[in-house]
Amino acid sequence: MKFIKLCYLLLAVFALSACNKDTTTPYDNPFFYINVNNNSTVRVSSDRSEVVEYKVYFSGKRQFETMTLDYEFVVGAGLKEGVDFQIVSNKRQLDFLPGIVEMPIAIRWLSNPVDAAKDNSLVIKLVKNSKNYTIGMPGPDGLQSKLTIVKF
Repeated sequence: MKFIKLCYLLLAVFALSACNKDTTTPYDNPFFYINVNNNSTVRVSSDRSEVVEYKVYFSGKRQFETMTLDYEFVVGAGLKEGVDFQIVSNKRQLDFLPGIVEMPIAIRWLSNPVDAAKDNSLVIKLVKNSKNYTIGMPGPDGLQSKLTIVKF
């Protein structure tokens, strides 16, 4: 009889200690990221001649003040601005107004053949922001902190 009571007591202790598992506070790590259809690398045809918008996203709780995000372009040796592409905006900063979670970076692609032996990439790299939020997906790899566009 004492053994059965001891088993019930231990069962009750285990059951009560497990109840606190679901009371943890969720982790909120706001971050900015860039991708196209969840890919960090996309290709664009060398005969393409149009403006394309590449979206930068903010993930986090709703913000009530403007956030700025700085970005830069890294151009491969095989591409030349004004010949292969044109950056539509002269500003290298996006302003995320309160409630806005998506902003475009526009690039005009110009029809021009490329040398396949060269680096024909254009990288949009997210650099820093006014809130010091994470750039790219949270985690050590910093995935989607940049978008590589390869002209072929």
